[in-house]
Amino acid sequence: MSRIGKQPVQIPSGVTVKVDDANITVVGPKGTLSQPMLPEIAVIVKDNQVILERKQQTLRHGQMFGLLRTLVANMVEGVTNGFTKVLEMKGVGYRAQVKGKALEISAGFSHPIKIDPPQGIEFKVEENTKILIHGSKKDQVGQIAASIRSIRKPEPYKGKGIYYVINGQPEKIIRKEGKRAAGAK
Repeated sequence: MSRIGKQPVQIPSGVTVKVDDANITVVGPKGTLSQPMLPEIAVIVKDNQVILERKQQTLRHGQMFGLLRTLVANMVEGVTNGFTKVLEMKGVGYRAQVKGKALEISAGFSHPIKIDPPQGIEFKVEENTKILIHGSKKDQVGQIAASIRSIRKPEPYKGKGIYYVINGQPEKIIRKEGKRAAGAK
């Protein structure tokens, strides 16, 4: 049985959770999020908590039990605080800037790359090399961060590229040694 699914999701003040036959809707200060219901799981809202119950004790129901609980917890967190991903650019001439709502990245190509944010996503740039991606949907924020990183993935020889920042530190890339000149025989 899923240990995650058993835990109730606390509903903070200012957030409302509505459950109907087809959707779970969470409304908070940062917006409204909705998730389709899974027929295998019963969702109950009482005493400022969301409680999930399995209808049958099968493997599929157990998998969906933990998944839906995590999705509901992410929706509650998203409408209260939101989610942020941070990327850092390393390399000569690598920089980013926000023009209007769009993000413009110069990463060693002959042209700048422009990324328009989907609805609910906001870009901020600090120090020309640090990109902050903020939004209320965790999966959407992660997908945009991954697509920006894929523009110029970190390379192992010179360390240039776009890195994720995790707990204030750029991600670790194992550096490789370049080719050496042939030794005298």
